[in-house]
Amino acid sequence: MTLDLSTVKLYIRPGYTDLRKATNGLTALIQKEMKQDPLSGSVYLFCNRDRRLLKVIWWDKTGFWLCQKRLEKDTFPWPETAAAVEELSAEELQMLLTGIDFWKAHKPLFYSKVS
Repeated sequence: MTLDLSTVKLYIRPGYTDLRKATNGLTALIQKEMKQDPLSGSVYLFCNRDRRLLKVIWWDKTGFWLCQKRLEKDTFPWPETAAAVEELSAEELQMLLTGIDFWKAHKPLFYSKVS
């Protein structure tokens, strides 16, 4: 497996997904609900209802990679709505996998006047 996270697009499906689905079910979600092409070479992330199970699917031009990570303790930070995020950077993916909830981080404030 040769996946360079700096060169691929990373998409996340907000909310929960029934992770009993395997490759065919997840690629159908990518096409129908996310309006994306699962054969594009992008990486797609899904999380279950209790946020302890994460699945990643990726097309490498010869077939699909389907990876899974299950946490034994704690939960993954995960957005509930599409307004929160759809595309991730490689740095955000690393933070997500280590448990850092960057969605709840302080947002920059911009003012036009001081007083």
